[in-house]
Amino acid sequence: MFDLHIQALGLNPLPWDARALPRQPADAEPPPLARFYELMLDEIDYGVLLLGSDAQVLHLNHAARCELDAQHPLQLLGRQLRARDAADMARLQDALQAALRGLRRLLLLGQDGHRVAVSVVPLRADGPGGQTATQLSLGKRQMCGGLGVQWFARSHGLTLAETRVLEALSEGLHPNDIAVRYGVGISTIRSQIGSIRLKTRSDSIGALVRQVAVLPPLVGALRGVPELGALPPQPQAA
Repeated sequence: MFDLHIQALGLNPLPWDARALPRQPADAEPPPLARFYELMLDEIDYGVLLLGSDAQVLHLNHAARCELDAQHPLQLLGRQLRARDAADMARLQDALQAALRGLRRLLLLGQDGHRVAVSVVPLRADGPGGQTATQLSLGKRQMCGGLGVQWFARSHGLTLAETRVLEALSEGLHPNDIAVRYGVGISTIRSQIGSIRLKTRSDSIGALVRQVAVLPPLVGALRGVPELGALPPQPQAA
């Protein structure tokens, strides 16, 4: 499906380099490169959607399917991306129209704890057709995914208790709040933070949180696709 969208947009695939991929039997045909683009997008822990010039969704990655839950200010109805709030919908439509004119926008959608940033980026394919599409990237609703924190903790030899404290710090919680969450004394939390800083060579809590904030996005190898906004089958090329 995704390779059809690539062709429809007139995108030129990168040169095939068999050295970069697992060895295939001598008589095997290489898999479509667009399939690797799709798999690559699914390994990115940021929701990414590709919209056609009619504002209908052509493709969305695994993270986007997970992000567009009942709490997200955007929702997918069939192939149509909609905002739950009327004011947000007006801002979304305005940004999509601006994208057709080559303009980028950053939207802040939703209210209070469900407020999310969304970037709207125009894409224009080279060639005589001049076909256009729009990329939407969904902002994170938390600073770092749990999997990234766990791998960071494991790579630095943190204990289970220290990992839980690190996860809470990455959520923006104060040490006092962490102590209340886990029902322990503040002295215990401060001791664990000191141990985390020592193991990660962080000069301060701020420096520690910055290390977590810049981790590469990691997606679990075992994951199911939510029953959400499934796109209908695309027509096959003749």
